[in-house]
Amino acid sequence: MSMETTKGPQQADTPDQSPATPGSGHGHLQAGLKNRHLSMIAIGGVIGAGLFVGSGAGIASTGPGILLSYALAGTLVVMVMRMLGEMAAADPQSGSFSAYADRALGRWAGFSIGWLYWFFWVVVLAVEATAGAKILNSWVPGVPQWAFALIVMAVLTATNLFSVSSYGEFEFWFAGIKVVAITAFIVIGALAIFGVLPGTHSPGMTNLTGNGGFLPHGIGAVFTGMLTVVFAFMGSEIVTLAAGETADPKTAVRKATNSVIWRIGVFYLGSIAIVVTLLPWNSAAVKGSPYVAVLDHVGIPGAGRVMDVIVLTAVLSCLNSGLYTASRMAFSLSQRGDAPRSFGKVSGRGVPRTAILVSVVFGFLAVFFNYMWPATVFQFLLNSSGAVALFVWLAISVSQLRMRRIVERESPEKLTVRMWLFPYLTWATIGMITFVMAYMCTDPDGLTQMILSLVAAAVVLAASAVVGRRRKAAAALATAPAEA
Repeated sequence: MSMETTKGPQQADTPDQSPATPGSGHGHLQAGLKNRHLSMIAIGGVIGAGLFVGSGAGIASTGPGILLSYALAGTLVVMVMRMLGEMAAADPQSGSFSAYADRALGRWAGFSIGWLYWFFWVVVLAVEATAGAKILNSWVPGVPQWAFALIVMAVLTATNLFSVSSYGEFEFWFAGIKVVAITAFIVIGALAIFGVLPGTHSPGMTNLTGNGGFLPHGIGAVFTGMLTVVFAFMGSEIVTLAAGETADPKTAVRKATNSVIWRIGVFYLGSIAIVVTLLPWNSAAVKGSPYVAVLDHVGIPGAGRVMDVIVLTAVLSCLNSGLYTASRMAFSLSQRGDAPRSFGKVSGRGVPRTAILVSVVFGFLAVFFNYMWPATVFQFLLNSSGAVALFVWLAISVSQLRMRRIVERESPEKLTVRMWLFPYLTWATIGMITFVMAYMCTDPDGLTQMILSLVAAAVVLAASAVVGRRRKAAAALATAPAEA
């Protein structure tokens, strides 16, 4: 896939002095992200609000064995990110895995996975905006939730519209707060586990092996726990989209993907290990908010309010990244002729304004659905995007099988990042993803999500076929005069 481009007739105002990232259409994204921005995007991408508030459900259903669920899901993500890193380092693209699926598997694959991913993130915008509004409303009850949701969405839309460096700067500080918070939590928790913290005593292995043992619900619960855990890692791949807007995308991708192991190991496994070691897995406090329960246990004053601030930061970070990611995917689809040309038009600062505005409009619509019909329309949207993470990871894995051969044949010097034990670990990852998808069908909620997600995928595939036919018809019409 060519990395060269020229300005087209719809190119916007003259770009600023930032170097433009290469593309293939009529717009240029600006290389406005610095190394420190990308480092924090990479780190913060795996620390979502779900870690702080959603992990309690997994612990309650699995017990201490949830650590195995996180380890398995984390291993899956590490494999996928390594494969994605290999492709992104060889050929940085604004559409990342969608662009690679396009080249490796066909236009239908790039179109389908790109639009499904965009759909996933615009639904996430509504989820996170509502979550943030609830927290803010609890602090200032006089302001209605919908107003807070509107304010939050409007502010982050404005920052994304201004410049990519604005997105990077906001994400740098959002991610920084999350990193400091989770690091402090791990340090405080470790001191409590070893009985060093004043007023605490070491629990030893009591909470890990007592209360029914390490696997109180059996080994099957580990895989059930994976279903709740695996979606917490969605967002790790954002760094490969953002790398395209740095001065040196290949180096940025290599550093980011190489660090994914310790990021997952420290922030997820480390913090969850603190929770299940310090507290009984079946306590009511853990089911509610495990991180607040730990802070209360070690005597941190105002633990609930502290965690509200951290969760709000995580929500804003996810909103910020979700809007960025959806807009860049829409931009990339436009560059490849799979979305309206206007989505590929950029401002003088190299920002795809139309793609951002369209994404946020759908986000606002989803927020409206969440307030008006939370148990029907919005729940349908949630369920129909529920398995998109697995579809994306499967597309990445299959694409890498093909792309490795293509790059080895055409430009082997670009393979600066390589998937380990290729192709065996790639096939193993494909097998693991397929297993998780099959296991979802054994769980009532998981089955609903899988069916509706497959319906959404079928609709997008049908749209791909229609667009493909129109593209061929237009090409035939364009060549007809020359043949005549």
